[in-house]
Amino acid sequence: IVKSVAGVEHVYTFADDNKVMVTARFKVGVDPDAAAARIHEKLRANYDRIPAGIPEPLVQTRGINDVPSLVLTLSPKPGAEGLWSDQALYEVAGKLRTEIAKVDDVGLTFLVGGRPQELRIEPDPARLAQHGVSLGALMDTIRQANRAFPAGSLRDGGQAVDVTAGRTLATPTEIGLLALPSTKGETVYVRDVANVVATPREDQARAWRAVRADQGWTQGPAVSLAIAKRKGANAVVVSHAVLQRVEGLKGTLLPASLDVAVTRDYGETANEKANELLMHLGLATVSIVILIGFAIGWREAGVTAVVIPTTILLTLFASNLMGYTINRVSLFALIFSIGILVDDAIVMIENIARHWAMRDGRNRVDAAVDAVAEVGNPTVVATLTVVSALLPMLFVSGLMGPYMAPIPVNASAAMVFSFFVAVVIAPWLMIRFARQTLDHIGGHGGGGHHGEGRLGALYRKVAGRVIRDRRSAWRFLAGVGVATLVACAMFATKTVTVKLLPFDNKSELQVLLNMPRGTSLEDTQRTLMAAANVTRGVAEVTAIDAYAGTASPFNFNGLVRHYYLRNAPDQGDLALTLAPKGERSRNSHAIALDLRRKLAALALPAGAVIKVVEAPPGPPVMATLLAEIYGPDAASRRAVAEKVKAFFRQTPYIVDVDDSYAQAQPTLRLVPDRTRLEALGVADREVLDSIGAALGGQV
Repeated sequence: IVKSVAGVEHVYTFADDNKVMVTARFKVGVDPDAAAARIHEKLRANYDRIPAGIPEPLVQTRGINDVPSLVLTLSPKPGAEGLWSDQALYEVAGKLRTEIAKVDDVGLTFLVGGRPQELRIEPDPARLAQHGVSLGALMDTIRQANRAFPAGSLRDGGQAVDVTAGRTLATPTEIGLLALPSTKGETVYVRDVANVVATPREDQARAWRAVRADQGWTQGPAVSLAIAKRKGANAVVVSHAVLQRVEGLKGTLLPASLDVAVTRDYGETANEKANELLMHLGLATVSIVILIGFAIGWREAGVTAVVIPTTILLTLFASNLMGYTINRVSLFALIFSIGILVDDAIVMIENIARHWAMRDGRNRVDAAVDAVAEVGNPTVVATLTVVSALLPMLFVSGLMGPYMAPIPVNASAAMVFSFFVAVVIAPWLMIRFARQTLDHIGGHGGGGHHGEGRLGALYRKVAGRVIRDRRSAWRFLAGVGVATLVACAMFATKTVTVKLLPFDNKSELQVLLNMPRGTSLEDTQRTLMAAANVTRGVAEVTAIDAYAGTASPFNFNGLVRHYYLRNAPDQGDLALTLAPKGERSRNSHAIALDLRRKLAALALPAGAVIKVVEAPPGPPVMATLLAEIYGPDAASRRAVAEKVKAFFRQTPYIVDVDDSYAQAQPTLRLVPDRTRLEALGVADREVLDSIGAALGGQV
């Protein structure tokens, strides 16, 4: 059904006992809201195929705008650990979430960790039997007493009054005074057969935070508040607005004993990288201007100093019209193209200066026009050649397509604009900036070839030897060919490592723990604590946020790999915060390699897997190396998968091997004895409902 929806590229299915998850991955560029609507429409058209008793499927969309760009972690300050429980932190975090939701352009928000307050009714089987009250009667009485609904309206004396029937129970005392039906005819209250308490919810999840301090590490409960931005909003602006709001709440909603740590701020990260790229853009511009000043002349360098910013501004204007934003990739495209976008201007400037140095009686304007016309056609061809080499990158498919698109678009636009600037603005500026005398046109005065200068003389000397005769030209071409083959052979011999993108130096790492299926939360927590103790030995780690039985706030990598579904008691995460880049000598990749080596020595239970995960520098993937195995039945697929896993483990450069099927979780099946049910006069429903309420609870 899902595969038949238009725009679906891949469908992944994960089946477990009593549940199944179908993941539909749409083609890049498909609107997520339209995709969800098509899925809903297709499912509703096939509801008649759902077996009886199966509830309506839940359809959820997850996209790039759901990834939290800002994560705030609430934990007690050192020395105040005894003042805060996970329930109290959850309550404060909920109020803070409400306040932050009021900030403009804040999107999805959610809490990780902590436990909300609840009214819990704990039946006592012995007291139930003593008073002749069934568990079903207890649950039905509380369920009916906790109802409140609009019942209509009354008209009396010319006035209309809305009528609400029932009320919700708010305190343990109210619940405890509810009367129950008894087979013995006694007056029995809920408090006589059950304990009613207000207490934190019994979740199979825990979260805590450890922070490096002067006197060692401090640790306490924690709650993380994850904040995503709306589509099209500026992450830098949203992050600053949220943090400003948090600062204003300190001392009122946020007491002095509570620490609010920023464990993720993609807005600040993007701002830092953008500023760094802008600085490099400025350095590249200044370097080119200085180079032209020494090589050709300072007036020509002044022309270049105007041409480069003009071209960049025109490129940014065109990029904005095409819907692209200023980000790391678009800025990289400008830096990448800045060396070639001045080529046209340099050719025009140098040729104008050469024509002026001829002194053949023409005035400067006529000489400039002739100079531009002389190199105009070759410049057009050179510009189109560069654009033709860049544009194919625009048709890259998959996730890399939108990621790489700003490079060919911005670089090609810069080349086109640089041509028009070179033939229109550069000659005009040359005339405006021209010296009153042409005796000292930098590098063009004197010489027998219209003032070619020392650089021209050196070039003529070297090029002359190459093209002196046919033999020397062929020798030169042969040398270039051999050098090309040697350079290409470095890839085959692995002398040079080939990577699409370099490692990024981030301030966060993640450690994932997968225990054997059926492991209790307590055992997972102990193993996760042991891994955290190993992590404390890494000098660059300043804080550790641990999550057992629940997923940490997911990032772009977790969005693709479905880390937000890691909510089983046998799963755990460590979110590591590293020192700022300027305060450490190693990059995050080197730290990850060191941490992986140290965690390899950790004693893990049989079947447990621990992995160190880095955020990739580019678009994330399901796995660095993924093998999909198809076969006629589950046993055959698993047998082949085990062989593939063994082959992976023998490969030196593969460090983590995992699978999607894992081991079956231990199951205890309770089947009512029908003979005894009939003898006792008890229905199947009563027994099964009682088991469900006793083991799984009922809200």
